[in-house]
Parts: sequence; C-alpha cells; structure tokens
Amino acid sequence: MAPSLHPLIDNGITAGSSSFAGGKLHCHCPSDKVEVTLGSNVAHNHACGCSKCWKPKGSLFSIVGVISRDAVSVTANASKLTIVDKEATIQRNACKDCGVHLFGRIEKDHPFKGLDFVHAELSSEKGWQEPQFAGFVSSIIEQGTNPKSMDDVRAKFQSVGLQTYDVLSPALMDLISTFTAQKAGVRFANLWLVLRSRGVEFTRR
Repeated sequence: MAPSLHPLIDNGITAGSSSFAGGKLHCHCPSDKVEVTLGSNVAHNHACGCSKCWKPKGSLFSIVGVISRDAVSVTANASKLTIVDKEATIQRNACKDCGVHLFGRIEKDHPFKGLDFVHAELSSEKGWQEPQFAGFVSSIIEQGTNPKSMDDVRAKFQSVGLQTYDVLSPALMDLISTFTAQKAGVRFANLWLVLRSRGVEFTRR
C-alpha cells in the first residue's frame, strides 16, 4: 500500500493561481480561532519531512511555503499564540489550545530572515500555490518511518510530478550559499534581481 504523505498530495495536486492575492489562515479551534492574514500568495511551497513543521494528523509530511514577513499579520486572537521552541532558528507561532502552527519567523541573522513560513492549507480560500517539490525527505526515517519504505515514498512524490530532495530545492540551496558567500565578503552584481528571478522576495532593512 502506498504511504500516506499529506492530503494535498494523496488526493491529487490542485494547481494554484498566479493572480491569487492572499487570504486568511485559521487554527483548528472550534471557536475563538487564531486568524492570520496573508497579503500575498506563498512561494516555494513544498512538502517538508522535518520533525519541526506542523503536520496534519497521520501525515508524514507538512506542506509549508514562504512569504514576506511584511505580508503577515495576526488579525484575531493573538493572545492564544505561543512560540513552540524559542531556541529554534524558525520560531514557530502555534495556537496554545489546538497546537496548530500559524507562522514561523526568523529573528536571527540567517539566509531566510525576512521570510515567514506558513501552512496555506489552514485557509479556506482557493488559489494558493501548489506544492513545488519535497524537501528533507529522508528525515522521516528519524521519526520512525521504516527505511525500506523510502523508495515507495519517493515514487509517490514523483508520480504526482514532485522532485524529492534530502535538503531543500536547488533555488533555496543557492540562496543559502549566496548568503554564506556574502558573509565571507563575496559581492554579486544585481543580486536582488537574481533572487527575484528565482522566486525569492526579501524585505530590505
């Protein structure tokens, strides 16, 4: 039997809309839901196998995308949010009652600072970018998945057109290396134009 990866993968991938302008995310509480408003679509939406990201019950993977932190605002019941692990690079803000992660934010010096990590599946609106790839695939072994099933896991992703990586996609890995090179003193001409061409938007500070 094929493994259950995530409902958005298992039930077939629905393409998003390039003109989609954002929407609202809600936690899973039956009332007094935490509401987070996103002012744009997400980018680099992907299946993630790491142990830190929030996953629906029974799923091996999360689906998480990035968005400029300036486009993220808590618009209801902010008092219910708590940071899951204050020592983690990505400070994941979750609802204290239902445990759902609403957004992850990076405050320290990091290649992805300026981007928030969000789960668009928490929105009822349609048009969010569909998953683009699968990252940290082998990490599910560390969480108890039998290594013998990994060929089936990768095959299922490939059957729906998603490339699998044991880190992140080439575009995001290039961004990390660019950040490291800059810290070492390397300078690149038209860097912001290059990053935008690869789907990355940052807030200049």
